[in-house]
Amino acid sequence: MNLVKSLLILILVAVIGIFASVHFAPLKTATFLVEFKRDIAGLERKTISLADGNQYVYLEGGKGETLVLLHGFGADKDNFTEVSPYLTGDFHVIAPDHIGFGESSKPTGADYSPIAQAQRLHELVARLGLERFHLGGSSMGGHIAMTYATLYPHEVKSLWLLDPGGVWSAPEAEMRTIIRKTGVNPLTAKTPEEFRKVFDIVMSKPPFIPGFVLDEMAKKRIANFDLEQNIFAQLSADNVEERVRGLTTPTLLVWGAEDRVLNPEAAPILEGLLTNVKTIIMPGIGHLPMLEAPKQTATDLKAFIADLPE
Repeated sequence: MNLVKSLLILILVAVIGIFASVHFAPLKTATFLVEFKRDIAGLERKTISLADGNQYVYLEGGKGETLVLLHGFGADKDNFTEVSPYLTGDFHVIAPDHIGFGESSKPTGADYSPIAQAQRLHELVARLGLERFHLGGSSMGGHIAMTYATLYPHEVKSLWLLDPGGVWSAPEAEMRTIIRKTGVNPLTAKTPEEFRKVFDIVMSKPPFIPGFVLDEMAKKRIANFDLEQNIFAQLSADNVEERVRGLTTPTLLVWGAEDRVLNPEAAPILEGLLTNVKTIIMPGIGHLPMLEAPKQTATDLKAFIADLPE
């Protein structure tokens, strides 16, 4: 009986402690949870500066062939912490915040086109001493990854494209319809309430994220609102289709069948442009497969890379 009482007291104390942490120190608690996720994935936060003084902040961990992972618009490097526990046992994972996002530098008036971002990434890769690596990208990150493979084809062993952007001849998705009708970009936010709505459009099966963590994430997005408008305009003006025509890099193309941000009908367009591509359409999944179905997404990637010729 005493043991049961002791356990109940410990549970009560833990619950009170958690409540107090969330209520009185939400930023510290949210930071702790983010770092805990990184620890599970075996990822460590690092920084490095470019020649122009801009700084990349990135996550790194794991062992094996190098896999560089590029997040999408409005996101950051931690978009890959859900999938990384299934990857770091097989790959040396590097996930940077793009310049303009997350903790990386945010220069005003800079060129944020996919070509400019790919060129910055190339300098990062060189400073990290990488010569050949696998390159993955989600949404905008896929747009940049494809661009990188066309600029530096001998560096990229394979491409992993997760609902990639830049294929603007595809039928209009719900996101573009909203922008056309209202002039409001549903991927950006000026209030915590608008930020929570972003999750509704980008994922069909979002992982659980406590409300106070979402609120801390919202603060960063709100602070970056004006810059994101500029970056989105530059992305929208860049069509990757002619750039990738005839690209021979082995490519795994993954698309969530319920993507409301970028129409899955872009997949067959890319299949007609790329010469060495395997496509997986994931039923019940939205715009972010690596967050909605991390284990399956990682399993598919590992199987694809394992089948590549030496």
